[in-house]
Amino acid sequence: MATDVVIAQTTVDSERGASELARGAVEARLAACAHIDAPFTAVYRWKGTVETATEWRISFKTTRDRLPALGAWVGQEHGYEVPEWIVFPVEGGSDAYLAWVAEETAPA
Repeated sequence: MATDVVIAQTTVDSERGASELARGAVEARLAACAHIDAPFTAVYRWKGTVETATEWRISFKTTRDRLPALGAWVGQEHGYEVPEWIVFPVEGGSDAYLAWVAEETAPA
């Protein structure tokens, strides 16, 4: 079951935006839960210029089956022109937790 669960991450430029994306994904059953990290400094190159910004990272716990729908939803709801979207496979974990993720992301 571990290979069925993934963690998908994005970043946003406000705590409110992070909260709205996290809550919306869970309410839509696209993610079982989402963690919002404390603000951090991001340094990146954008359109030829090095930028610095404060961002919040959201980590969505979901299943591989729900990942395409979650990715599409985040892409639609996100305010960035090119939002970060990175996916990590879950290689192991508590059977009970992994089953809970699958149960909570099953379409209603």
